[in-house]
Order: sequence, then structure tokens, then C-alpha cells
Amino acid sequence: MTDLLFVITAADHWTLADGTRHPTGFWAEELVEPYRVFSEAGYDITFATPGGRTPVVDEASLAPDAAGGEERAAELRKALDELEAQLSEAAVLDDVDADDFDLVFVPGGHGPMEDLAVDERFGELVRRFVESDKLVAMVCHAPVALLPAFASGGKWLFEGYNLTGFTNVEEAQAGLADKAPWLLQDRLRAAGAVFSAGDPWEPHVVVDRKLYTGQNPASSRPLAERVVTDLAQA
Repeated sequence: MTDLLFVITAADHWTLADGTRHPTGFWAEELVEPYRVFSEAGYDITFATPGGRTPVVDEASLAPDAAGGEERAAELRKALDELEAQLSEAAVLDDVDADDFDLVFVPGGHGPMEDLAVDERFGELVRRFVESDKLVAMVCHAPVALLPAFASGGKWLFEGYNLTGFTNVEEAQAGLADKAPWLLQDRLRAAGAVFSAGDPWEPHVVVDRKLYTGQNPASSRPLAERVVTDLAQA
């Protein structure tokens, strides 16, 4: 059986450039769709969050216009309700051992911009996954969690890697680019990544070695399906 560490932000806000707190959390589709894909593949899934806190959904991701209609929004909310017990019992991220898992997956939402972006302990965990030649997958804003991951010599672990994530264009269209303290695409490029931007809001998945990244919510299921396919063929 494949053991998956499913790491979710515990933040309920994102601190904007002016110091105000923008309510957020994880993005519903980015948790629900990959969870379905991994569950259907028979993976043993362990949820973990910083501090073991119960993760909070970004309510904006359940609005009909963002979710894809009233019916889709209701479907996502129902799926999260069914996962409520598991999410409330999330493991403490700092207590997790990379040796116990075959891969790690992180969904986005703006929450990771607040906590995982600066979580040095999680950065160390990611390093252990990479050095053990294990798969690391992140979607939308979640690749921000790669920033605290450094090799033993101090070099950023993903320098020169091809990857993707939520783009500047998408952030602007979402209405937060002008308020953000910094943008994901800019920060990843400045760190040394080769950032690939597909069409806004369309599925876009990038694979480089054992790093799998998806650009936006629409990339959630394609990313998870690519992970499952590649692991099955390994």
C-alpha cells in the first residue's frame, strides 16, 4: 500500500501588505479532488497540519462562482463534511517522520502563504523526502512551502527545478495582487526556480524529477492523476 502524507495549511488568514488579515484557509477543490483520486487508488492517507490544528476551508472556494455553480459548491461542501472527523484529528506536522511515507502532497489556498511559506521544520521534512528520492506534489499556492527547503550545504533545494504555481496574472484577476506583500511566482523565480505559467485558470502540471506541481485549482485532479499514474509505473 502507498502511504501518503497529506499536509494542509492551518492558517485561517493571510496577512496583506497593509497588515490587514484576509480570511482564507485551504481551497476546497484542491483538497477534495486529490483526496478522491488518492483514495480511489487505494492510498493510505494521513492528514497533518502545523500544530495538529483543524484546517479551515476558505469559504470563497465554496462560493458558486468560484466552485463552478451551486451544485458543484454543494458537492464540495458535502465532501468536506464527510471528511470533517479525519481533518479534526490531523497529525501534528512537526511529529511526522518522512520514513513513514512514500510521498507528500499539499493543497493550496492562500493559507500556505501565511504558515507553510516560513515553516523551517516542514522545509526540513521536504528535504528528507527529496533526499530519499520520494515524490513531492503541491498545487496552486502550495509550492510556496518549497521555499524553506534547503540542502545540507545551504543551497535552496529546488534551484533550477522546473515548476509551476498560482501565477501573477491569476492573482491579479483574483483581486489580491495589489494587496499582497509579495507574489508566489515572483518569489519562486527569485529563489532560483524555472517557473512555468500556463493559460490562466486552465489545468497545467509540471514534473521535474520527483517534484510535481500544479498551477491552479483546475490542476488539482490532473496533478493527482499524474502522481498516481507515475507511481504505478515506477
